[in-house]
Amino acid sequence: MRRFTRLSLFISTLALMAASSAFAGQETGWPDVTPKWWKPPADAAPVQSAPAESNPVPAPAAQTEAPKPDPVAATAPVLNPDAAAILSAAQLVLADKDVISKNNKADVEALAEYYKKAAAPVFAGSSGYTDQGKAVLSELKRAADWGLDPASFEVPDFSGGSIDQQAGADARLSLAAMKYARFARGGRVSPSSLSRILDMEPPVKDAGTVIAALASASDPAQFLIDQHPKHEQFKRLRDALLKMRGPTAIDDEPADEALKVRIPESKATLKIGSESGDVGLLRKRLKTPAGASEKDNVFDKALSDAVTAFQVEKDLKPSGQLNSQTRKALNAAAEPKKSSPEQTEQRIVINMEKWRWMPEDLGSPYVMNNVPEFHARFIKDGKELFKERMIAGLPEWATPTFSSKMEFVIFNPSWGVPDGIKVRELMPRIKKATGGDSFFDLFSGGSGAGGARVLKAYGLQAYRNGKQVDPNSIDWNKTDIRSFSFTQPAGATNPLGMVKFRFPNKHDVYMHDTTQRSLFAQSYRALSHGCMRIQNPRKLAEIILNEDRGWSPERVGQAISSSADITLEKPIAVHVTYFTAMVDDAGKVSTFGDIYGHDGKISKALGRSMSFDGGNAIEERMSAVANAGDDVVVNDDGTVSTKKQKKSKDGSTEQSKKVAMPENISDAVSGLLNN
Repeated sequence: MRRFTRLSLFISTLALMAASSAFAGQETGWPDVTPKWWKPPADAAPVQSAPAESNPVPAPAAQTEAPKPDPVAATAPVLNPDAAAILSAAQLVLADKDVISKNNKADVEALAEYYKKAAAPVFAGSSGYTDQGKAVLSELKRAADWGLDPASFEVPDFSGGSIDQQAGADARLSLAAMKYARFARGGRVSPSSLSRILDMEPPVKDAGTVIAALASASDPAQFLIDQHPKHEQFKRLRDALLKMRGPTAIDDEPADEALKVRIPESKATLKIGSESGDVGLLRKRLKTPAGASEKDNVFDKALSDAVTAFQVEKDLKPSGQLNSQTRKALNAAAEPKKSSPEQTEQRIVINMEKWRWMPEDLGSPYVMNNVPEFHARFIKDGKELFKERMIAGLPEWATPTFSSKMEFVIFNPSWGVPDGIKVRELMPRIKKATGGDSFFDLFSGGSGAGGARVLKAYGLQAYRNGKQVDPNSIDWNKTDIRSFSFTQPAGATNPLGMVKFRFPNKHDVYMHDTTQRSLFAQSYRALSHGCMRIQNPRKLAEIILNEDRGWSPERVGQAISSSADITLEKPIAVHVTYFTAMVDDAGKVSTFGDIYGHDGKISKALGRSMSFDGGNAIEERMSAVANAGDDVVVNDDGTVSTKKQKKSKDGSTEQSKKVAMPENISDAVSGLLNN
């Protein structure tokens, strides 16, 4: 008995010395003779070591208080004993042809890669979905609240089952959640697949990043919600969508009695001082009663101001006078909307989708040119510092949708003809002037004769390899016009006007001034060759250069006088957009015409074929162009030509031999230089 006790004491001492030495990180010189089978008693006191620089000391007496449990070890998850088998089975699920065909390839591959390294399934357990899985499933069912289709994320019910059932449930719910995250960020539709001028790249996250975040998130449902755009307009559109679908019907709102007042539609124009019975009706319609000293049927200054405000709201020429156009607009505001509730709802969904394509960070400040609205804005810290009318591209010269960085402000710029206009506009005119056939060449002095006359009419100079050339020395019927550059020097007739705002882009479009200022009075302003013309470009230049360099308006004036080319020190984000629905601060939704037909294409791509009112483009353009000069008409096919041109039965345009090219290029409204 004594031998056993002494042996036990000897072994315990050796073990204690070895443990103490190891814990202190020092060599003792004692060999480790602790038996592999030996374990310290359950009630053994913890071993304390001396500081590294001191010699080992004997262990203190055992403490009576039990050691506290390790909090990390206490909260460590208990691994599913079947996890490896479930993950292996899930790999087989992802290899199924049906699963592959119904899901995004990148999602399937990322999930398969995740399963190879995972310690447990993402959402499924033996008794059903985990709490995180149930929350994700509930969020998928609410997808319609975010303008998405819940049918895109259908997942079979699962309340527990075998290893194979758990594997299938986990894989399918994980793929559905990954799809939702992708759709929320604009991955539902590829913009460029619908049109080459929808040049947007949705900010979709990498599939591997998404599944890793879903698996590690304490609240994966909130992670899905966070993938939607944070832009203010997106939030407002969503609120409008929920309101439309909510229990409060818009029809139940009290009707505005003023909207019931109809103004006689006639060509009579009323202005300050005019006396008419229509004035009394107009006062009721605009809620502008006569003052104490004024007559109810006399058109006064207060009424003129109210008319001006209405005209600005409806994008009419703000004359302050009651003309025929304003009479029609006043009555139209009280008429039922042409679009059905289904169309309005779908238009909101479409515009929410377009916001998903926008960069997550718009920049501050930034410029936004919204094409269907025909307005340009300068926004800083969420505040609108500049808003002006804009002219955008004709449907056949549609302005593209893209984002870039404004780098240059150029005063009194020269103008270079883009390749598209060279081929589609300039070359036909040169060929017409030069005859383009051997009989004409015989009497005109060669196939190049007449080219100089065309270029002179438009104020253009021709260059090749940087050297100016004589247009009459070129055989235009045997050359590629794109190998030449055509430039118009700065001047009163230059179509770019006083200033050009340049932001490099592959579409070769930009913002600029114009000599055709009368066109800003029109409500339909799709009249250019793709570039954006701004109504008050000097004001925009002053804002930009004050932001970039702290310049005063007077300093900007000096730059204009010296024809300066300014390279911005801090490039400004520019977004050319195609939003056909916008929501104001009061929650009112305004819609604009689908002038290029993009909304119809997007709607079809989202699974709901629907067309939207883009307005009668030809009639609108006829009205707009008619105000630009008496020598311009719009043909039945929407093209524009001079009145001295005649449309033949076969659809071609014949020009009188006596017609001279316009002396001022701004006279050619739809012609060569409307860029």
